[in-house]
Amino acid sequence: MLTVQDVSMNFSGQTLFKHVDLKFTQGNCYGIIGANGAGKSTFLRILSGDLEPTTGTVSIKPHTRMSVLKQDHFEFDDFTVLDTVIQGNKRLYDIMKEKDALYAKEDFTDEDGIRASELEGEFAEMNGWEAESDVSRLLQGLGFSTDVLYEMMGSLTAKQKVKILLAQALFGNPEIILLDEPTNHLDIAAIEWLEDFILDYPGTVLVVSHDRHFLNTVCTNIVDVDYGKIKMYVGNYEFWYESSQLMQKLRNQQKKKTEDKIAELQAFISRFSSNKSKAKQATSRRKLLDNLALEELPASSRRYPFVGFNMDRAPGKEILYVEGLSKTVDGVKVLDNVTFRVNPGDKIAFVGENEIANTTLFKIISGELEPDEGYYKWGVTITHSYFPLDNSAYFNDCDYNLVEWLSQYTRETTEAFMRGYLGRMLFSGDDVYKPVKVLSGGEKVRCMLARMMLYGSNVLVLDQPTNHLDLESISAVNDGLIAFDSNVLFASHDHEFIQTIANRIMEFSPEGKLTDRLCTYDEYIGEA
Repeated sequence: MLTVQDVSMNFSGQTLFKHVDLKFTQGNCYGIIGANGAGKSTFLRILSGDLEPTTGTVSIKPHTRMSVLKQDHFEFDDFTVLDTVIQGNKRLYDIMKEKDALYAKEDFTDEDGIRASELEGEFAEMNGWEAESDVSRLLQGLGFSTDVLYEMMGSLTAKQKVKILLAQALFGNPEIILLDEPTNHLDIAAIEWLEDFILDYPGTVLVVSHDRHFLNTVCTNIVDVDYGKIKMYVGNYEFWYESSQLMQKLRNQQKKKTEDKIAELQAFISRFSSNKSKAKQATSRRKLLDNLALEELPASSRRYPFVGFNMDRAPGKEILYVEGLSKTVDGVKVLDNVTFRVNPGDKIAFVGENEIANTTLFKIISGELEPDEGYYKWGVTITHSYFPLDNSAYFNDCDYNLVEWLSQYTRETTEAFMRGYLGRMLFSGDDVYKPVKVLSGGEKVRCMLARMMLYGSNVLVLDQPTNHLDLESISAVNDGLIAFDSNVLFASHDHEFIQTIANRIMEFSPEGKLTDRLCTYDEYIGEA
């Protein structure tokens, strides 16, 4: 249905990928993965026709409609929600507008009548009469009420626009759907709905995502952008990951065997080359050594930061006590008489749509905000560090480079130590002298994680720590928090992240009331 032949892409003399030959078929969902900057979104733009490749062609079966998740959240601000979603099927939308213009004419001619009849026929064939109900069904699945249909896009929040644009991409049963990070800003219920939609969808889906649980649920194939190549593998993300780790291990074992053989031959040659009785053997082994090629593994574009949290002291039995906390923000009560106790070993995930309640609670217990009512008390042995949702205050008005910035948070300020520490967080070479105000979102997150690791705290508070990170960095943070042998309080929308870390789940209602369950995330969802 969608065929890629000998596609290559170069930017400013740098090759992102070359000689790509792939075929995407009906009934499959393809997860496109790769490190940040490897070319995932670029490849998606080439497939959509938005970008011309340096070489090669992309062909699509005739009369096949392709739909793309739009990334410009302001493009449709002057349209209603209904019109925005229907524009997912551009031909249907154009027919509707042309019909309306014809029927609005005061001097309606015979020619206009013939044209209107033609449009009505095509409109009916495209199920135009069901368009509004189809839009309503999509929006309800994404958590909207039908009241939103005639609101203007410009009046909606950024998160609401993301959902509307997703509905636009899914509208009208296109044969091919291209989705770039479709789960961003979606709540768990909306993600589950999208998973079900894709699982039932009969066409072809290509999706770029950092959500491992989502990729594992919906993908039949993984398309890996790495080594300057793009290769396709059967199976979901977990199957691909475990297979790739096994293959890397086998390659390294083979490389080790080859290196050992070379060392053995070199030792023999060195030992016997001056011995006349052994000279022939040494010569033969030198020839063998010359022909023994040590196959170098291609350098992967994937890099994993080191994320590990060590405590300067172990916590006591008293961790955190919260009693009757209430807080109103911008006239809305986001925390209402919140009471709970954190016990030793608790790793608590704050989930659900009421993100402002999570953030407000974290700010209060971290000392950045005063409650309207109630109080909290940390145990006397507790030291805690906080990863905020918005880190802009740490970078925007700062003239430091990376070394200078990080040295604020450690007593060990030698350049060798700072460079080594930053290197573990994937800042190498002259990158350590970059001004922090120009860092990308993902780079800033890695800096904030490095700052937390230097504190040696025995309780960690993290508000959406995986935002802006690639799959490799998410995996590193995930592993670091699993390994941390003390308390973690964190907010996240990443299903895999929550399920593998948390042993206790908390959720705030829209009114600020707290639900508290001692269970895993999957168990919590099962109770809902």
